[in-house]
Amino acid sequence: MFSEKLRAAQERNHSFLCIGLDPDPAKIPAADVATFLREIIDATADLVGAYKPNLAFFEALGTEGHDILRRTLEAIPKGIPTIGDGKRGDIGDTMRFYAKALFDQYDFDAVTVNAYGGHDALEPLLSRKDRGVLIWCRSSNLGAQDIQDRSLTDGRALYEVIAELAKSWNENGNVGLVVGATWPEQLRRVRQLCPDMFILVPGVGAQEGDLEAAVRAALDRQGSGFIINASRQVLYASKGKDFALDARRVAQVLRTRINQAIEAALTQPSQEGAH
Repeated sequence: MFSEKLRAAQERNHSFLCIGLDPDPAKIPAADVATFLREIIDATADLVGAYKPNLAFFEALGTEGHDILRRTLEAIPKGIPTIGDGKRGDIGDTMRFYAKALFDQYDFDAVTVNAYGGHDALEPLLSRKDRGVLIWCRSSNLGAQDIQDRSLTDGRALYEVIAELAKSWNENGNVGLVVGATWPEQLRRVRQLCPDMFILVPGVGAQEGDLEAAVRAALDRQGSGFIINASRQVLYASKGKDFALDARRVAQVLRTRINQAIEAALTQPSQEGAH
């Protein structure tokens, strides 16, 4: 299962860090995208709990992008889980083919999805007990509040409803949530609603989310249950020839900060009593 593979990688590398692979050709200090990503992976593979290729960055490269994605996935050590970040969402028949593409063709261990179509739309992915399905719940961008914070007639915010639905859909133990670090109060609320579910937390790097606050909010009762994603902050740490070493240094700092934040949260529980 995805959760078991993730837990094993986190324990082996002592890491709750996920590196997002978002290759922008205009920013990479390498001859080509595939080489750039391979060097990043080689330099950081012992520092992460997962890698998260963002499908849009590969698809934008056209047919070559699909080949680069395959080569990138092959470069990731087998013991480290991969999260295909595409936030796919459509009716059930279409999602059945997304499941085949993402799980059978690319062999991702987990994918991000959009829950707008409801349970039957996600069922083709939810039924894959060995794969993770991470439901986009509360995004990290500023405009997320336009829709996701809207209150329903019963007073619940829309993101709270999504969290509760995701919990009810977790019959196979393979459902998680995506909640941005830029909104620690909403992240804390999602953890309260879903105390035992895995949370992918983007937004601590270029989007300037508070890493320590995010860790405190996302931590579950076992002192884990989450992974912090950083993309641009690591990938583009440097434009020099030693870009991979510089990426490694940034990843090391992030891993240390996350681990220190976990230790602090466990030894000094928050006054909210969530942990």
